[in-house]
Amino acid sequence: MVADETANGDPAFPDSDSALVLEPACERCPDLAACRNRIAWGNGPTDAAVVVVGEAPGAGVPDADRWRGGNWTGLAYTAQHSGRRIRETMATVGYPDSFFTNAVKCFPADPEEPSTNREPTAVEREHCRDHLRTELERVEPDAVVATGKHATTSMLAFEDRTVEGFVDSVLEPVRLDSLGLTLVPILHPAYRDIWLSRLGYDRGAYFEELRDVLDAIVEG
Repeated sequence: MVADETANGDPAFPDSDSALVLEPACERCPDLAACRNRIAWGNGPTDAAVVVVGEAPGAGVPDADRWRGGNWTGLAYTAQHSGRRIRETMATVGYPDSFFTNAVKCFPADPEEPSTNREPTAVEREHCRDHLRTELERVEPDAVVATGKHATTSMLAFEDRTVEGFVDSVLEPVRLDSLGLTLVPILHPAYRDIWLSRLGYDRGAYFEELRDVLDAIVEG
């Protein structure tokens, strides 16, 4: 369930009722529980053909009108920049009703710069992996779109695999038999425009190939 597009053409903002809340007061990671404002739960239709997985929510912008980010909304991928951009991407390629989540559900603040992100630790990723697995089991998608190297790493960890040459893996489907789905790594939305030309794409060609890859998985 998603709300309608706003008047200024923003992608649809998720309905709070679409949040898949698995452990409301989770404190598996004390450092994350101490610095988060809210847990950013996955959201969207639980019968979606595609799940979009990011690494972790950012600090967000609490004073924003709507797109404040998962750390404040409690909904993954609702930030002003990355949230709107990845939702626009999925709508453009024909999958607006995807399920959106993160491998780590809480904002990992940098102790030296509390308003910025640090990389989640291996232990934090492991603690949250049960939540991600539960989401994937509930939704049963055909494909997972992983946004960036860290999200791809988290997905491959389910099969004890690692990322080798992330940029070369972009838009290259990887079957994850233990989960019964296909992984599709893509560029992180925050850095997409920087890397598109280096990969030989313009925006339209990149979207077209992502659409073709997902259609082949979902319809195949």
